[in-house]
Amino acid sequence: MAGFDLDFSEIKDMNVTDGKYEAVINSVAEDATKGGTQFINLDLIIRNDLKGQKFGNAHIFTRIFKSKETSKYPIGMIMAVAKAAGMKDKSHFDSLEDYFQKLWHRPVLVTVKNEESEYSGKKYENLNVKRWEISKFPEVQHKFKESSKETGSTDPFANGGQSIDIPDDSLPF
Repeated sequence: MAGFDLDFSEIKDMNVTDGKYEAVINSVAEDATKGGTQFINLDLIIRNDLKGQKFGNAHIFTRIFKSKETSKYPIGMIMAVAKAAGMKDKSHFDSLEDYFQKLWHRPVLVTVKNEESEYSGKKYENLNVKRWEISKFPEVQHKFKESSKETGSTDPFANGGQSIDIPDDSLPF
């Protein structure tokens, strides 16, 4: 086996800086904090199909929390994401899951800012989405890494793995 040499000049800074980025919605799902507060979790990927855009393939994670007063998601944020994703006004969705599926892999233009927050005495650095806009490049040519959603498989080992047969007599139990 051939060796390799370290070359730290090859390190790519993936700490996304403040600014505007053309991104694609990689996934959308409902989730909850350890304390039970529900939120919509959006995973955006900075597009790799646009020349001159830094941080291609970096992920931007953002959440839309349910209101503590109403226990509902802020409708303005739901509409802002849909509009930025290029959905048509007055579109109908059968469920929140239907809405999530229709957002999948749609392009958006987001403005992000690195901000410090504090929770329970601890300080955190967060990359927050401050503005959602319609993409200036609606034709997505982004190259995604192969995932179970794209292959239609729910098996996390299905991507390129080969099955092996292990005879019962070779097992220690």
